[in-house]
Amino acid sequence: MSTGVLLMLIKLTRQVLPQIHNLSKALLVTSASGRNNFQLKQRNLMMASAADFERIDGKAALAEKILADLQSQIEAIRKAAIQSAGLEEEKQLIKENEELRKEIESVKTALFLAEVGNGVRQVQLPTKAALSAFSTQKLNTSDSVKVTNQVKQESVPQSSQQATEKKIEDSGKKTKQKESNSGEPVNNKKAKKEKIENVEESKNAGDTSLKKKANADNDSGDGTVDVSRLDLRIGKIVSVEKHPDADSLYVEKVDVGEGHHRTVVSGLVKHVPINAMKDRIAVFMCNLKPAKMRGVLSEGMIMCASGAEKTEILVPPTDSVIGDRVTCEEYPGTPDVQLNPKKKIWETLKPDVRTNADRVATYKGAPLLIKGKGVIVAPTLANTQIS
Repeated sequence: MSTGVLLMLIKLTRQVLPQIHNLSKALLVTSASGRNNFQLKQRNLMMASAADFERIDGKAALAEKILADLQSQIEAIRKAAIQSAGLEEEKQLIKENEELRKEIESVKTALFLAEVGNGVRQVQLPTKAALSAFSTQKLNTSDSVKVTNQVKQESVPQSSQQATEKKIEDSGKKTKQKESNSGEPVNNKKAKKEKIENVEESKNAGDTSLKKKANADNDSGDGTVDVSRLDLRIGKIVSVEKHPDADSLYVEKVDVGEGHHRTVVSGLVKHVPINAMKDRIAVFMCNLKPAKMRGVLSEGMIMCASGAEKTEILVPPTDSVIGDRVTCEEYPGTPDVQLNPKKKIWETLKPDVRTNADRVATYKGAPLLIKGKGVIVAPTLANTQIS
C-alpha cells in the first residue's frame, strides 16, 4: 500500500471519529430520557386510583358500543345500496330483453319475407288457439247441424207449405174418385208412395225457390260495391303441376276449408318456381264464377301483388289457418255467393285494391286483414296493384 493512500485513510478517520463520538452521546442522552419517561409513567399509573380505572373501562365499553352501532348502520346501508342497484339492474335487463324481443321479431319477419321471395317452402304449424278452436268446433258440430236444419225448416215459405198441403189433399181426392168410378180398391201402399213423392216434390220446389230468392237478393243487395263483396279466404296449395297445354300456367289443387279441393289455374310459372308453390299458404278469391283456362276449369284466383317486373304471392299472418276469411274493418259486409260476371264487380274494385308504402294489402287505403291475427302483406312490392 502506498504512502498516499495511508495518509488519505488517516485523514478520513480523523474526520469521522468526532461524528461517531457525537452520535454516541446523543444516543446515550436519548436512552436516558426514554428511561426517565418510562419510569415517570410507571409511577403515575401506580398512583392512579381504582375509580380512574373504572372510568377508563366505561369509556372503552362505550366506544366499543358506538363502533358496533356504526358497523350495523354501515351494513344496513350497504344492503340497501345493493338492493337498489339490483332493482335498477333488473329494470335495465327487462328493458334490454324487450328490445331484443322486438329485434328478434323484426329479424324473423324479414327472414320469412326473404324466404318467401326466394321460393323457400314455408310450413305452417298449428297454434294453440287454432287447436283450441278446432276442438271446440268439433264438439259443437252436432249442435250446429241441428240448428241449421231447424233454420232451413223454419225458412220454408208459408206458401210452399200450403201448396204441399193442397197437393196432398188433391191426391187424396183423386184416389177416392178413382175408387168410386172403377169400383175397385186402390193399393194403399201405392197411394202412400204417391203422397210421399208429392211431398218431396213440393219441398224441392220450395228449396229451389229459396235458393233463387237468396241469389237474387245477394246479386241485387243494396247497390253497394266495395271489397266486402269479395270472398277472400286463406287456402293451402296441396298439389301443383304445369298446365298440359300452356307453358305459363300452373294447375293447383287448393284447400280453402270446404272439405274438398278446388282447382285453381294461375299464370305464375315465370314468377314463382314450382317448388315454392307446393304447400304454400296464400289468399284466394273464392266467389268468382268458374271459368275454363285452356281447357281446365278454374274455381278461384290466387291473390298477388303485380309489379312491372315481377309478381309476388301475398303473404297472410303466420298464425293464419285454412278457411280464415280476409276482411276490411272499414267496409264490413257479407260476400256474394258468386260474383255476377255481367256486373263486373271485381273489375270495378280492382283499381282500389293495392299495396301501400308498407307493403300492406289495402282497399282504398284501408288494410285487408284477418281479424285478431294481422294484416296481409306483399314480400317486397309496395304501392303496387293487387290482382
